[in-house]
Amino acid sequence: MPELLRGKKELGAVYTPKPIIDFMLSRLNISSTQPLAVLEPACADAPFLSAFQQKFGKRHALTGVEIDHEAKRKSGLKNFEFHNQDFLLWETECRYDVILGNPPYGIIGNESHYPISALKEVKSEYKARSSTWRGKYNIYGAFIEQSVKLLKPNGQLCFVVPATWLLLDDFILLRKFLSEHGELHVHYLGKAFAKVNVVAVVLYFVKNARRALRLYDGKTLCVKRTHYNGDLIAFEDDFTREFEKKNPVRIGDFFNIHFAARSPEVKKSAIVFSEKKNGRTPLLTGRNLKPNAIDYETNYTGLYVEHRRANELRAFYGFPHIVVGHTKGAKVVAAFDERCYAWREEFHLVPKCSVNEKSVVAYLNSALVQRYVATRYRDMIPHLTKTQLSRLPIPTDLK
Repeated sequence: MPELLRGKKELGAVYTPKPIIDFMLSRLNISSTQPLAVLEPACADAPFLSAFQQKFGKRHALTGVEIDHEAKRKSGLKNFEFHNQDFLLWETECRYDVILGNPPYGIIGNESHYPISALKEVKSEYKARSSTWRGKYNIYGAFIEQSVKLLKPNGQLCFVVPATWLLLDDFILLRKFLSEHGELHVHYLGKAFAKVNVVAVVLYFVKNARRALRLYDGKTLCVKRTHYNGDLIAFEDDFTREFEKKNPVRIGDFFNIHFAARSPEVKKSAIVFSEKKNGRTPLLTGRNLKPNAIDYETNYTGLYVEHRRANELRAFYGFPHIVVGHTKGAKVVAAFDERCYAWREEFHLVPKCSVNEKSVVAYLNSALVQRYVATRYRDMIPHLTKTQLSRLPIPTDLK
């Protein structure tokens, strides 16, 4: 199957390797001899339906939905019904036993900033129809929600999607929605798509009353919950459980966690300049932050701030405090900003009570913390979130 058939980036399409399709089919429980209703959203040339029919026979009723008018139609499928429509706006009374596929992914917006520009005119309609849309969101989340709604009782959903929904706050409502509607199995695949920098998981969902969660590394079961409530989905092992037991308090218990001034706010500020003069200091960014060190000299932003008024951008720029990296991947990088510079990025920790901040910085940069974060979250998202940071265990003697 040529890649170009499922490779329209402006629609969020990505070609699915056959081994992933075969693995997804192996997760399905197809024991009935009765014909099943099977749906592939964003089907293009229907690779999942083709593989399903080849594996499970021609008795099943197959339906494909595809927004792209130029997508090539798959020939040779039996009992196949095709709808050339936008799946997220598609009106149907049908409900399905099996829904499977590779939904589009990406954030909808202007071409200069976001990967999916072709759908920006209908974004407001998507949001109006969705109960899980939150923040910037990613279109694959809406596909998951819509597909769950179209499942019959005990129906099965099997999608390959980015791993970001497991951890990002934008997917709080989606995780809660899934927890309220059935049993969830997640298979971590890593970077399974050639030339695509996306960490993928297979989401296998059964619409029932079990409300359970299983997290796998490939086929190996790593996390088992008999009742899932929609919380973050992360790995654990004996080390992480013992680490949390020994360190019962959390960063968020003793620090208010703030984010730096955003770029639009910086650009509008009357105390930010493009020229260096006396009294102005570089506007720092993540590249200036090292473990237990800050490069105060290199100006990566090309902007300068009137230092004595830095607290007008953010109040916490006006006093020494801990800075923690936001875009360091599955790492925690922390330093103590003694000079009170202004930042365009990163997390800024303000103590709620008396805390030994220098000891906290040393702890955050420690090998044990790096091991904990890498074990729990791997490379599922490219940055550290406020929620992850707030939940990071710390020893009681640092508080």
